[in-house]
Amino acid sequence: MDPVHLSGSRLALREVESDDQSALLAIYGDPEATRPLSFEPRTVEQVQTIIDRSIASAAETPRTEYCLAITHPGDQRLIGYAWLATEPQQAATIGFALHPAERERGVETVHLLCALGFDILGLHRIWAARSPLNEASARTLLRAGMTEDGRIRDHVFVRGAWRDSITHSILERAWEPPDGLGGVANER
Repeated sequence: MDPVHLSGSRLALREVESDDQSALLAIYGDPEATRPLSFEPRTVEQVQTIIDRSIASAAETPRTEYCLAITHPGDQRLIGYAWLATEPQQAATIGFALHPAERERGVETVHLLCALGFDILGLHRIWAARSPLNEASARTLLRAGMTEDGRIRDHVFVRGAWRDSITHSILERAWEPPDGLGGVANER
């Protein structure tokens, strides 16, 4: 597959680059930005490992992981990090983290990930997991068209304790690209 370059009306996805380290650290190293996520703030070295892994995964054949920079269209500056990891049975799990100043961009981020999964990769099902306490994420996933599926007990160990996750999913037959995303194609 060609490198990913998807654009919506307010956001775009592109491949992660080595120059993204400081922008990603501003998100992944920030205690406020990582509070609702399933991990604690990352160090510079850990962020560099994430960037290196993201770049390497883009070159794998077959590609099973899409680790992407979230940007504004026409601006290459990373404002968030998104991932889609394919699974057997034409499925994938997604997740994302946005800079705190860009949190209102979650719905469009999910839409772009769904466009990648359904329109480009031909998937049948896409799912996400969130903390039971993360009501903002619940609202985002529901507004993006996902359905709450259920609870995975003791799903992740974070901040010294086991935490449940609430799962959400959307099926290909329920996916309808919103205005501004119709006909999204992988740009070159």
